[in-house]
Amino acid sequence: MDFDYDLFVIGGGSGGVRAARLTAADGHKVALAEESRMGGTCVIRGCVPKKLMVFASEYRETMGYARDYGWDVDVSGFDWPAFKDRMHKELDRLEGIYQQNAENAGVEVFKQRAVLRDPHTVELADGSRKTAKHILVATGGHPHVPEMKNADLGIVSDDVFHLDRIPRKMLIVGGGYIGCEFAGVFNGLGSEVSMFVRGAQILRGFDEEARGHVGDCMERRGVTIHTGCAPIEIEKRGDRIWVKGSNGYSDEFDCLLWATGRRPNTKGLGLDDAGVEQDRQGVVCVDEFSQSSVPSIYAIGDVTGRVELTPVAIREAIGFHKTVFQGDKTPVDHELIPTAVFTQPEMGTIGLTEEEAEEQEPTLVYATAFRPMQQAFVGGEERVLFKMLVSKETDKVLGVHIVGPGAGEMIQFIGVALKMGATKADFDRTCAVHPTMAEELVTMKEPARVLS
Repeated sequence: MDFDYDLFVIGGGSGGVRAARLTAADGHKVALAEESRMGGTCVIRGCVPKKLMVFASEYRETMGYARDYGWDVDVSGFDWPAFKDRMHKELDRLEGIYQQNAENAGVEVFKQRAVLRDPHTVELADGSRKTAKHILVATGGHPHVPEMKNADLGIVSDDVFHLDRIPRKMLIVGGGYIGCEFAGVFNGLGSEVSMFVRGAQILRGFDEEARGHVGDCMERRGVTIHTGCAPIEIEKRGDRIWVKGSNGYSDEFDCLLWATGRRPNTKGLGLDDAGVEQDRQGVVCVDEFSQSSVPSIYAIGDVTGRVELTPVAIREAIGFHKTVFQGDKTPVDHELIPTAVFTQPEMGTIGLTEEEAEEQEPTLVYATAFRPMQQAFVGGEERVLFKMLVSKETDKVLGVHIVGPGAGEMIQFIGVALKMGATKADFDRTCAVHPTMAEELVTMKEPARVLS
């Protein structure tokens, strides 16, 4: 059978574009459909604009330090419209690069929605149909809003970058990384921030000690965290939003932000028509090679519900390309993925949590918390946390968790060491860089506790 394309990609995010570019560069005929903006969640409404907002929000504290270090500085206020305009110009620039790179590689780009009609056919919004030997679903995900009365009075993370003004008083519902990151951002930009967290602590799934440390620091910086609390009533009161929590607390806010998880973008995509298996949440079920239940249809990125990180989607795209178009069956490696959470303070993490290590094997826990030099000099009280989990039997490092400035930068290189199978002895025989915070990684000599 003759097909219009060797590969048709649905979704122009980081994973979809990478797969399309690699395949087209190999001489195959490739098309890609994107109904919104090229670059996907990460570039347009996620990692990139969020990190720019994190940078912006940190300058107030930095300028406070500058005064303590002798500089004559005046913090007169934050110009949100000016920053927002510059941020969106940067997003436009990056979107253009994604578009240009795809086209330069030979990818035919359709700026419209595409849905599956059968295992080899997609239908575009203009009614035209295209056939392909292989179809790759890379449609990403979207913020989830709980079903409750007046939930529509709130906004989601996609909307944050388009606010007319910085809210004076803000409620964030959800204690995952998105909610915690935006709590730090808006607190830093001058908002009075409260959080409703259903569980007993923020950042469920991360190391207990590390997430507790982040939570304590956030509260010390001015964020109010209501744990064991979910909204039970929401009302519009004038130009404000009144919210009552399950713990009895209630107040009025200028902005309500839902940070209650994400769902895959599979609704109305025609997956059922094509016979593609999904779970109850609409996640596309795939094997280790990203192949769905239909042999000609593959899926990568957030839509598969595996590890929802942009670099992982890109890795999955590379594995897909090698497997399908280069004859090199390459399973996706989801082990030992270094991760940064851009809370304030920042957290970097890789490998097992203490709780996971304790269940797995006898473990030595090396941990230290201290005031870094920059803070200690000006009388700051916030401490950084370094934690390393080590197998008692093999000396292999099972996990590392860092909370403090530059944690994301540090965990990247620790990731290299752990992927190579580093032991505690490897860290011990590495000379320290002094004076730095990171030298703690090679100077922790005695375990704080032993998990049997």
